[in-house]
Amino acid sequence: MLHRSRHGQPMRRRAPTWGPHLSFGHLAMMSLGLLVGACGPTAPKAPAAIAVTVLRVVPHAVSIPEEYPAELEAANTVEIRPRISGILERQEAIEGQPVKIGQVLFVIDQQPYQEALVQAQAALAQAEAAKAQADRDLERARSLSQMDALSLRDLDAAVAAGAATAAQVHAAEAGVKTAQLNLGYTIVRAPIDGTMSRAVIRIGGVVTAYSTLVTTIYQMDPMYVNFSISEQRLLQIQHELGRAPDQNNPSKRRFRVLLADGEELPTPAALNFLDAAVDARTDTLPIRLTIANSKSLLRSGQYVKVVVEGAARADAIFVPQRAVQELQNKRYVWIVDAAGKAQRRDVLMGARVGPDWLVDQGLNAGDTVITDGVQKLHPGAAVTAVPASDQRPQSS
Repeated sequence: MLHRSRHGQPMRRRAPTWGPHLSFGHLAMMSLGLLVGACGPTAPKAPAAIAVTVLRVVPHAVSIPEEYPAELEAANTVEIRPRISGILERQEAIEGQPVKIGQVLFVIDQQPYQEALVQAQAALAQAEAAKAQADRDLERARSLSQMDALSLRDLDAAVAAGAATAAQVHAAEAGVKTAQLNLGYTIVRAPIDGTMSRAVIRIGGVVTAYSTLVTTIYQMDPMYVNFSISEQRLLQIQHELGRAPDQNNPSKRRFRVLLADGEELPTPAALNFLDAAVDARTDTLPIRLTIANSKSLLRSGQYVKVVVEGAARADAIFVPQRAVQELQNKRYVWIVDAAGKAQRRDVLMGARVGPDWLVDQGLNAGDTVITDGVQKLHPGAAVTAVPASDQRPQSS
């Protein structure tokens, strides 16, 4: 619309202004702000709950066995070494067969020792002849001395000669005994009842006195079972018993011995020895059992497993081993709290029994433990719990 000025000149009407600092862009921003304000704030989308498998903790009364690797040892092992040197002439005993005490095992060439005995006997005969002559000379000297026909000096000489020849006889007798012993040592006999191992020296080989190993005899009934327990386990046993254990203390625990194929020996082992000191290199206490081996089924050096019956526990808690996590030498499990959130719980674990693991500390009856699906968990994460199908604590 046109307007007239004071002077009657036509003029165009101006558009209204919104102020010196507003423009069209500002107006657009204000309009968008009004629209957003009218719609209201939008809430962030909640993360989806993580699907996990859970196990509800139910304590059970169990007796938990303890397993230890062990090694068999013969009750007595004797290395057979000859007492004389010579050439091995014969082998009388059969390798791998039982032998009795005093049984002939080997024979060393006897001829040199037979001749040495003959020489020793001849030396003894000479010494005895010299002594007889000295005795006769002494008897004459005494008779002459009584008639003052012999000086005291000559009498003393005769007495000394008699004593010297007597000493020679004793030395010759000792030589004969030594030669007889050496000749007897050419026959190597079994010092104990047992089983003879393989012969190290064959016929015709040279043996050296007290040095050459000829064979070994193993006394195999009974057998020793050697194993060790940790220092921590020793302390636990002491707390259970209220005293320090030793082989003289009666115990109701049975020691079962399993072979490498899992077969259990029919006769339980008996406690025989507990060492007086803990091995500083391994922090373990050596223990020895004895077990019957009348049929010679067990061999020295054989590896077995000792299963010790543990004390009964009325409230043992087991979880699958896969549920236990480890970080920086600490073990923990994931549990579901009352709000349905995942939380981390530190635990102290005990013995492993089959696929399960005994929880000594950290869990209580009624706790819900996550067994599968822990890879994406973090403290406070919402979870969807699916009960495990294998909720079975292991017992023995």
